[in-house]
Formats: sequence, structure tokens, C-alpha cells
Amino acid sequence: MIVHHGYRDGSGEFFVTVDTKKCDACGKCVPVCSSNILEIGTVFEGLEDRPVVVVKEASRRELKGACAACPHSGAELCVRVCLSGALRVTWSPAT
Repeated sequence: MIVHHGYRDGSGEFFVTVDTKKCDACGKCVPVCSSNILEIGTVFEGLEDRPVVVVKEASRRELKGACAACPHSGAELCVRVCLSGALRVTWSPAT
């Protein structure tokens, strides 16, 4: 299952996307996020809760600012440390 945390509005698209089939909840992405928006949570999949990385509930409407503040913008460290390829960041302000 693909889970999109974030939003699209007149100012652009701002998402952290997790492929729950690939995420093994290793947690390597959590401490490298300079904006501290990631945590290990759960998704209901296959009739059970599975641990996966998620965006903190309080941060979901703040992705525009959180990802903009990332010193690795364009080459996000959270994505680079995800060895399973489960994490993707879309930060695309409208022009």
C-alpha cells in the first residue's frame, strides 16, 4: 500500500510517501530528519497492524515548511538512508 502524508494546494505539492510493502520499520530515516517529523507508527494492512515509518500527526499540515528547512532538500537524507526504497519526498512549490 502506498501512503501519502501531506497535501496539494495552490502553493504546490508537499508529500512524504511511504510504500508500506517495502518499509521494514528499521527507523534509520527517523533520526536523520532535521525537521523531526518522522516516527515509527502503524498501518492496518492484511488484517493486522504493521509497523512502518509515518509522518507525525502534528506535522502533516506543516510539510511545506518542514521539508523546505531540510538542509538536504533535493537529495533528502531520509530517502538516501532508506535501503528498502520505501520512502519518497515530494516538495514542489508552485511557480
